[in-house]
Amino acid sequence: MELKSRIYIAGHRGMVGGAIKRKLETMGYQHIITRTSGELDLRDQQNVQSFFAEERPEYVFLAAAKVGGIHANNTYRAEFLYDNLMIASNIIHAAWQQQAKKLMFLGSSCIYPKLAPQPLREDYLLTGPLEATNEPYAIAKIAGIKLCEAYRDQYGCNFISVMPTNLYGIGDNYHPENSHVLPALIRRFHEAKQNNTPVVTVWGTGKPKREFLYSDDLADACVFLMLNYDGRELVNIGSGEDLSIRELAEIVKEVVCYEGDIEFDTSKPDGTPRKLMDVSKIHSLGWKHSVDLKRGIALAYGDFLKGQYHSMNAMHH
Repeated sequence: MELKSRIYIAGHRGMVGGAIKRKLETMGYQHIITRTSGELDLRDQQNVQSFFAEERPEYVFLAAAKVGGIHANNTYRAEFLYDNLMIASNIIHAAWQQQAKKLMFLGSSCIYPKLAPQPLREDYLLTGPLEATNEPYAIAKIAGIKLCEAYRDQYGCNFISVMPTNLYGIGDNYHPENSHVLPALIRRFHEAKQNNTPVVTVWGTGKPKREFLYSDDLADACVFLMLNYDGRELVNIGSGEDLSIRELAEIVKEVVCYEGDIEFDTSKPDGTPRKLMDVSKIHSLGWKHSVDLKRGIALAYGDFLKGQYHSMNAMHH
């Protein structure tokens, strides 16, 4: 991938695509191609094919997807399956048609079997049933991985797949209903601090363990693999370290400077006891994450505060 190569980032407005775009710009890549969803509907095959014929990207980062929390995934099951299948199929097929040199497909750790052993190894994919609530999303992501493998097998395409763990960072979603656990905690502790609320309630026992990766670390890994990895098998991207929700809540409390107490609502469900990725493969390739959780949460909180400030400003004008 040369500094003047034509590079298309699908989903550049999302947290992942945005981080990849920042990383490439910092490294001096000059020809980054983007389209907003308003400019290009990735579910429309004709539009995608015209776009690829016109721009002829040499390298493709496929980070576009319809995403949401458990509630959205479970409610809009048809949309999550259809939209994500179409996005993956259209881009991968067009990349082959226009002879892109390389494509990277971004999956998600939620596509591993619900009861797979921990830590999650790449070869555990498709060894058991999925989590029912987000099965449509997971099936579409698995289809994308299999498309990359199939186009490689049949046509010799250098299409690779990566599997990020839980992400957080710049441009995260802090929506009260469908944000993930870490941004939800940042928002909840911040609002409790603003309102002088004496106690913050966290769902469950606080015992389940989760792994988190800062979005700019993911972008760093993606560019590293785009430059150094040409294998057929997918690659996990994570920190390889996890911590309990209780420990996570303590760190967020500290970063936000909230003075009150934390209590756990044990009547609420805990979810999976543990979800840790096996990252020995990417470590052996020579990449390791560099942003530790406390520093990452501080950076994410700074970005959250900027967002709050902008939305307050927007309200005043």
